[in-house]
Amino acid sequence: MVIKVKVEFLGGLDIISSSVREHKCSIPLEEGEATMKDLIEYVTKNIITDAKDIPVFIEDDTVRPGILVLINDTDWELEGMEDYVLESGDVFTFTSTLHGG
Repeated sequence: MVIKVKVEFLGGLDIISSSVREHKCSIPLEEGEATMKDLIEYVTKNIITDAKDIPVFIEDDTVRPGILVLINDTDWELEGMEDYVLESGDVFTFTSTLHGG
């Protein structure tokens, strides 16, 4: 069974995925068992195109500070962060809040 979700990268963060902002993903795990930790691992292994860009996204095994994470348009802190249980149809948005200038 797979969990079908959408992953979006905004605020310049799409640079880590060859400038592709939207990804439709099929996570090869059972619904009700997979968590946000599994999605983060999936992103680092399957979406980030260059291993040297992983530190742009991950720090200490979680999404690095400076990246706003939304789960279905709700701040992930309100949804349990890494412990959120994935459901088919979920939309995960990662937006960089750090901008050069």
